[in-house]
Amino acid sequence: MTHTIAVIRGDGIGPEIMDATLHVLDAMQLGLNYEFVEAGMSALEKHGNLLPQATLDAIARHRIALKSPLTTPVGGGFASINVELRKRFDLYANVRPAISFPNTKARYADIDIITVRENTEGAYIGEGQQVSADGATATLQQKVTRKGSERIVRYAFDMARRIGRKKVTIVHKANILKSTSGLFLKVAREVAAQYPDIACNEMIVDNTCMQLVMRPEQFDVIVTTNLFGDIVSDLCAGLVGGLGLAPGANIGADAAIFEAVHGSAPDIAGQGIANPCALLLGAAQMLDHLALPGDAARLRKAIRSTLADQDALTPDLGGSGNTMGFARAIATRV
Repeated sequence: MTHTIAVIRGDGIGPEIMDATLHVLDAMQLGLNYEFVEAGMSALEKHGNLLPQATLDAIARHRIALKSPLTTPVGGGFASINVELRKRFDLYANVRPAISFPNTKARYADIDIITVRENTEGAYIGEGQQVSADGATATLQQKVTRKGSERIVRYAFDMARRIGRKKVTIVHKANILKSTSGLFLKVAREVAAQYPDIACNEMIVDNTCMQLVMRPEQFDVIVTTNLFGDIVSDLCAGLVGGLGLAPGANIGADAAIFEAVHGSAPDIAGQGIANPCALLLGAAQMLDHLALPGDAARLRKAIRSTLADQDALTPDLGGSGNTMGFARAIATRV
């Protein structure tokens, strides 16, 4: 079966790591077809729009996209192109795995944690932002709904059951944020009760961050609200060597976008030294979503083997290789 995916090559190092990722996917001979579309600064320069309608139409048509990092210009337009995409397609589940790989700057050798973050509401969305006329007071509206809470927690438990995970940790701040975080926790408890086969515990977000640093082995799947999930998932990335190894999936009922969660790194753009692992691991998430779990496992195994053999590693991984050389080394193993 063939699949066509919308491909956003991105800004900065985006085109380099996308070319590397597509090289590996092509080597896997999966029957994937690509429709290249634009967003970010490249789209602004060519079309006068950060997020052209043609790009939105392609994502809607194919229902799946692979995206490199984008640059959002300061001072105008969307607050974030990524946030805008999540709103447009109701991509309510942000799934961020953190897995230890060999020969990286990982703090631990056996991390395997998935953070499931609500993606469409809460403080992170930035609704109702305003600053008083005298510049002395800033306000922000934070909204959490029963619907949003229920579907993200259910997604986390369904995912845990589907892939054989044993435990879900509900992360909140309901001791202080009794309305918003309190509603999330109340709904999460209701959903958790419907999954007696999955162990469940609750943890306040500040304690979660401390426990992740001290005893990360106690975590399996974490589910939480938008802003907390943004912070916790980056902390988890730090445990396994940084954002260069951090993929992300943004999943909704009608579309899904897979990405590297790091920035566009304009300081090294064009040098051919960017590490493509995060986007490759995002592509592995995409293969899982396409019901190709065996191929997703094959890709992750090839990445692990290449890192273990220290074959053509990029400078951030301690090697002297380049982006495409690293991709070719992975491609020989798939």
